Amino acid sequence: MADNENKSQGEKTPEKAAGKSASSKPVEPQERAGKPSGKAADKSLGKATAKTTTHSDKRQTRKGSKSSALLWVVVVITLLLVLALGAVGYWYWQQQGSERTDMESKRQQQIQQLGSVEQQNQQLRQQLLQLDKNKQQLATMVSQLADKTDQIQRQSEQALAEISNMEGKRPADWLLAEADYLVRMAGRKVWLEKDIRTAIMLLKNADTRLSELADPSVIPVRELIANDIQTLRQINPVSRTSVALTVAGMLGQVDNLALDTFEKPSTEKSQDLSESPKDWQQNLKQVWNNIVDDFISVERTETAVKPVMSQQEQWLNREQLKLQLMQAQSAAVAAQPELYQQSLQNALQLLANKYDNEDAAVTGFINSVQSLLETDVTQQLPESLKSADPLQRLLDKRVDGAFGRGDRDS
Repeated sequence: MADNENKSQGEKTPEKAAGKSASSKPVEPQERAGKPSGKAADKSLGKATAKTTTHSDKRQTRKGSKSSALLWVVVVITLLLVLALGAVGYWYWQQQGSERTDMESKRQQQIQQLGSVEQQNQQLRQQLLQLDKNKQQLATMVSQLADKTDQIQRQSEQALAEISNMEGKRPADWLLAEADYLVRMAGRKVWLEKDIRTAIMLLKNADTRLSELADPSVIPVRELIANDIQTLRQINPVSRTSVALTVAGMLGQVDNLALDTFEKPSTEKSQDLSESPKDWQQNLKQVWNNIVDDFISVERTETAVKPVMSQQEQWLNREQLKLQLMQAQSAAVAAQPELYQQSLQNALQLLANKYDNEDAAVTGFINSVQSLLETDVTQQLPESLKSADPLQRLLDKRVDGAFGRGDRDS
């Protein structure tokens, strides 16, 4: 404002000087003409001063409007900058909020996954405890069966000792005693070893021995032996021991099966350079491509990429498959068809979901499990052989009739 006033004053000074000079010029003629009156001079001087003041006011008005317009432009630019900074700050705050949300959701997912793995570990431990209990029960049953075997063996030895004391007055009775021994051995094969085929063969041999007697009194016993043979033939002939051994062989192959985990595809390319000097451009291009490929690698895929399976998850999947196979093995030995079928179905589900079904070893393993699944391990064994007691009574009667009770007791 001070500069404008100075400028206006500076502009007024020449004009005043010009007015003075202009007014002073006609003074001489007037003076020469006889000096006119002072009122005329005052009027001319007032008009010149009024014109000068009007021009200076117009210039000051124009300069004031320019300075106010410039001030508004500066204010508008400042507001735009403030709005831009506010928008940038809001966008940055939104980005930070979305990132925090993503991180929180990922953390919750990881917590859920850890909880699921812990729950699976707990289930696995419970199943292992149950398996240990089953093993203990199986060991108890084996011990009881071994005691029963020893008892039968002692009885057989006692019977053989009694037969050996006979002096052979009736040679046909040896065939009867041999048939009785074969029937007892057949019962041992059925209840202790679960060997149905051998038991049937022993009963057939016992019937052959009785047929060699040519004695009508043994026909009812031979009829009972035929009934026992027919009963054993109706039993499922599958060998549960063979099934258990097959499952045991498959347990050793679980660690060699390929899991369905992500593998990075190989991107090996030929990087051989030509030794000819004429191929320097091609060699230079090849070197440049190799350098660029090391920095940037872009691959497109249309299928969903599965997450990498950790070492703990791999160990857990293998142990779960082993557990299901071990349960199937125990169920086969104990003739528990429901547990046997359920364990093999669980094993097939694990193989389908956690293992690489395109691998040849996994495919063969799945076929073996399906073959076991189709095997029926149900066996309803008879409580006793109907021919054992009548044959024993017939043998005792023959021995008592031949040698007497006193000779037998001695």
